[in-house]
Amino acid sequence: MARQARAVRTRRAVLEAAAKVFAEYGYSAATVSDILKVAGVTKGALYFHFDSKEALARGVIESQVEQPLPAQELKLQEWVDQGMLLAYQLPRDPVVHAGAVLSSDPLGREHYGSAWPILIERSTQTLALAKERGEILPHVAPRETAEFITSAFHGVQLFSQLESGLADVERRVAVLYGHVLPTIALPAVLARLDVAADRGARLYAQMEAVAEAEYAERPTPVGTAD
Repeated sequence: MARQARAVRTRRAVLEAAAKVFAEYGYSAATVSDILKVAGVTKGALYFHFDSKEALARGVIESQVEQPLPAQELKLQEWVDQGMLLAYQLPRDPVVHAGAVLSSDPLGREHYGSAWPILIERSTQTLALAKERGEILPHVAPRETAEFITSAFHGVQLFSQLESGLADVERRVAVLYGHVLPTIALPAVLARLDVAADRGARLYAQMEAVAEAEYAERPTPVGTAD
């Protein structure tokens, strides 16, 4: 278990280093040597987890979308939460930020892909469930709405990055949902949705508390007690 924990920490360190280098230099100019310097690990340790720069970029992108969100009574709230949590993480988590940068790189994404298809598919599924439960209006097409919110989110993110270095991205994303939701949600559902600008922060704190509680409940490996 101790070896597994070290492997997890090493992988995260490599991903964070790759994220910083990709965000600063872009995919094309970034090198594995640059990433090794920032990560402070051996070449063998890096290649144990990622066999190429392309694999590193894919790992960064996958990390952007791998966190499961807490279940909510309303599926439409879960749909909002997907965007609000991402908005919270963008200026704070270097891996999430780099994933967003890589996803919009017109040259690099030909090699490693993009988070957008994953985000659109997840959004489509959540909206489809919301429609089945009668939370959204009959005319709403889940796939079209998912593609729209993903493209609009990217525009808001880019605008916030240029105007404030992402300092106001949570507020701007909250405004985006505030304008979109009245066009798709049933009035009774709309009144119950939480679209406050600090929604992502509260979700993140909740997820961290659950993760810490689960970690504390794990048995201590023999021979490693303090």
